[in-house]
Amino acid sequence: MVKKWTFILTLSILLSNTTTVLAQAEPEEIKMEGDKFQDFFYESLFQKSIENYDKSLAALDQCLKLKPNDATIYFEMGKNYLASKDYKNAYSSFEHATQIDSNNKWFWVGLYDVCYETKDFNQAIIIVDKIIPFDAEYKEDLVSLYMVTKQYDKALAGINELNEKVGKTERREMYKMEILSEGKFQNSEVDNLKNLIDKNPKEESNYIALIFLYSNNNEEGKVMEVAKKLEKVIPESVWAQVSLFKNYLENNDGVSAVKSMNIVLASPKVDSKIKHRIFNEFLLFSNANPQFTADLDNAIGYFKNDATVNVAKEIGKFYHNKKQWDKAIKYYEMSERSNSEVDLETNLLWLQANTELKQFEPVLKKAIVMIDTYPAEPQFYYYAGMANNQLKFFKKAKDILEMGFDYVVENKDLEINFNIQLGEAYSGLGDVAKKELYFNKANQLLKGKK
Repeated sequence: MVKKWTFILTLSILLSNTTTVLAQAEPEEIKMEGDKFQDFFYESLFQKSIENYDKSLAALDQCLKLKPNDATIYFEMGKNYLASKDYKNAYSSFEHATQIDSNNKWFWVGLYDVCYETKDFNQAIIIVDKIIPFDAEYKEDLVSLYMVTKQYDKALAGINELNEKVGKTERREMYKMEILSEGKFQNSEVDNLKNLIDKNPKEESNYIALIFLYSNNNEEGKVMEVAKKLEKVIPESVWAQVSLFKNYLENNDGVSAVKSMNIVLASPKVDSKIKHRIFNEFLLFSNANPQFTADLDNAIGYFKNDATVNVAKEIGKFYHNKKQWDKAIKYYEMSERSNSEVDLETNLLWLQANTELKQFEPVLKKAIVMIDTYPAEPQFYYYAGMANNQLKFFKKAKDILEMGFDYVVENKDLEINFNIQLGEAYSGLGDVAKKELYFNKANQLLKGKK
């Protein structure tokens, strides 16, 4: 929103334009007239302070009779009209004040206040242009007014001028992003950023902004050019490495990509979202280039204090979805070692991956341990029962499956699997009747899913 400026006028200033009297008047007449004027003026200020605007205006009318060309009286009338939302008379009063004295900033500010209240932003621009010679800070208001009226070319010029003279602000940067989302303004901004880089080559933010623009336009060659220039001028710049990393991957330069990635991941300046994006891109790269797996594993260490994402676990799930079970297990185990708390999902995924590889002894051992940790979680009973069946420990399979079946609630797939494994257990025990009973239950449940 447009910034509003507040102001205070002391009574002595207010009265500064009201002390001139006619040279020909007698001393007593001067005193009497001065007393009358001050009485009416004080009365107007008092009535305004208690929001009796009509009475305040009546007192100011009396002042006008005594001093009809006093700009301060019209200014005070404008403030009363504005406070009572009589915008037409407010504007007229402030305008009259400026016509009498065009060198008083606050008279123009009064007009600006009316324009702002009535949302007449085009007229406000004209007024603010009058205020700026008195107070350059109103250039901030002018930028906002250009944004409201969609005069983006003028707004962008104003933003760049203020950025260079007084430094950037969050609001102006937000405005600039909005403007540059329209492609037609990007060329002028590219030229502006190039000029700023030439003027001050050590200002990192200008390189970053230029990289951002080129990247949005998919001009990767220019991105690389600016990133290399930034790296040369400011060797310690981590942002140069953010851009270079992507280009190294695209050029299949894994060694350079690893170097850039490690610099970025180690930097406290870079947002965690950017770090995760870079890491994920390297994960895909290392999957296609296994010789860089060790570098991927080392990079996990940069996320050890990240409470938002369990990176090792997510890598395990990545390989899990690709049915690369050995790799999935490796990262699930890495996740488990680096976390003090037992994670239910990681252990279930680990059990599934090992089952796919028919590694039933470790499945049985893990499932038994997890039953002690999560005694009401039926899936651990299922894995323990299934592994016992595969190892031909049918009595143990039956007992543990029957124990865990009570915890299966509204999970038809798991209920089917329990019935199948119980059928397998009773088959191994030679109990044909119960084998058929459980297999039939599983079949009925399967038919109900179709």
